[in-house]
Amino acid sequence: MPVPIVRHSEVDVIIIGAGPAGLMFANALANARVNVRIVDKRAVKVAAGQADGISPRTIEVFQSYGLGERLLKESCQVHLAAFYNPNSTGGIELTNRTPDVTAPSARYPFEVALHQGAIESIFLDSMKELGVEVERSTEPTSIELSKDENELADPTSHPVRVALQRLDPSEGESSEEIVHAKFVLGADGAHSWIRKAFDISMDGEQSDFIWGVLDMVPDTDFPDVRNKSLIHSNHGSCLVVPREADRVRIYMQLADKDVINAETGRVDKDKIGPEQLLEVARKSLHPYKFDPTNGISWWTLYIIGQRVASKFSVKDRVFIAGDACHTHSPKAGQGMNASMNDAHNLAWKIALVLRGSADMSLLSTYESERRKYAQELIAFDKMYSTLFSGKPLTEQNHDGVSHEQFLKAFQTFGGFTSGIGVHYSPSVAVNDRNQELASGLVIGERFPPQKFIRAADAWPFEIQDLLPSDFRFKLLVFTGDFSDSAQQAMVESMVNDLQRPERFLTRYAIPGKSSADSRFDIVTISQGRKGDIHFTQFPTLLRPHWSKVLIDDTDVTGSFGGDGYSRYGVGPQGALVVVRPDGYVGAIAPLDKVEELDAYFAPFMKVLT
Repeated sequence: MPVPIVRHSEVDVIIIGAGPAGLMFANALANARVNVRIVDKRAVKVAAGQADGISPRTIEVFQSYGLGERLLKESCQVHLAAFYNPNSTGGIELTNRTPDVTAPSARYPFEVALHQGAIESIFLDSMKELGVEVERSTEPTSIELSKDENELADPTSHPVRVALQRLDPSEGESSEEIVHAKFVLGADGAHSWIRKAFDISMDGEQSDFIWGVLDMVPDTDFPDVRNKSLIHSNHGSCLVVPREADRVRIYMQLADKDVINAETGRVDKDKIGPEQLLEVARKSLHPYKFDPTNGISWWTLYIIGQRVASKFSVKDRVFIAGDACHTHSPKAGQGMNASMNDAHNLAWKIALVLRGSADMSLLSTYESERRKYAQELIAFDKMYSTLFSGKPLTEQNHDGVSHEQFLKAFQTFGGFTSGIGVHYSPSVAVNDRNQELASGLVIGERFPPQKFIRAADAWPFEIQDLLPSDFRFKLLVFTGDFSDSAQQAMVESMVNDLQRPERFLTRYAIPGKSSADSRFDIVTISQGRKGDIHFTQFPTLLRPHWSKVLIDDTDVTGSFGGDGYSRYGVGPQGALVVVRPDGYVGAIAPLDKVEELDAYFAPFMKVLT
């Protein structure tokens, strides 16, 4: 028989691993019309179990890609957290209930729970409409990165050579393919092949805490079965999380002797099964009953490992994301959220570089931003998992964890666990000057939600819905009170300045393209009353479409709105605010100093010819 010829191909980006991070990245790049491929060695997608918690910030990110509505429709919302502690009769009792999400600026003041397979399906369906599908039963066997510095510096080159092997080739088809890629993302999990191929170390330690997890639809008299329940008992700690379709997930703490193989020191799934896990959970939940109505649908064991990769990229050509570069406990619900937000952070940067819009230097901010976050996450996780796994404070155990200690940690770090408090430090993509012009819009943090009124039709609009993940920078022009003649003159002078050829808006325009295809999208937000303002009175530049002029006023019923300027800390003098394509505040400038935004864009934006 003739030997099949090994096929060679070229691609802009190849993604190894089709979990949440890989799929978020693939979907984002598909939306950017990037030539992207994604491969996974598994023959089928995840069907049940795995990660399941989505934080408020991640819901916002889904919404920015047009996927929020489906996520909210299919998932279970978690609004309350219930805390249980030991009682005097050997069981547990409710200590108190608090809001599950404590971040005050959350657009979605709740978490949602949905099994990983359903979350992945949201991405898979979106990608399929854009012509991208996962190539399954396919894995990399070798990867080589060019050592030619000129080739590495050229964003149009293909310096990465990846050999792929199909595990189920068709008859007569070669099982091997050589892919020449501009960029590679390793989203291939905690045992990442990509990470190991480049000898990237995972720094940190493995904790002493061992946990079991199981999913089921329970028959129970536990009153907080539909709330997140954090349980400290004399028999160990337990976490109950409500899920879609009447399911719940139970995390329970295990003793070493139950699950550790004495010879290897590793977790041994043969030493314990789902029925034994359920018995452990029942002891922690006593006196309440917990019986599966139709069996246990999924279960697993794990030891908490808290590690961060020594680097997240190699020559800004090969990147790793998600569990490939950070691992931590599931108790704070950050694993899948951190993974998908890694991908969200990197996608727009690679898309702009591939389009020729941005310099390669922009890519270095992926590691500086997301590795710092991962280190902060590990520090938080160590503290939180120690409190969660520690024995409770009782009359017999004076050194235990008090409810007050645990509750304080839960509430203090609400901004962090919600994803809303993530802060990126000054860099080529974050200029922290002029913070005082908009004290409520923290430079380096996500742009917070607020309802404004559209000037043209008085329709209340959530500002985040005008900041979609469409790979454009948003220029928000806070004009102040445009009916004031002095302020109007200031705004008109600013508009004239913005249109000068040396200014960023003109300098980086796409030749021959309309404003709808621009690299920038302008949204105007004025003070004033809806009955007095006509959107046509604003300069043409500030109203690229009639829907892009907003008023900081209440809705027609007077129920909400009207406090945007005060919440954002913007004074009557107004401000210019740049929001990055990922929804984070990149820079702020006064209306009379447009050149400060030129200085923001100059280090990484490229002129298109």
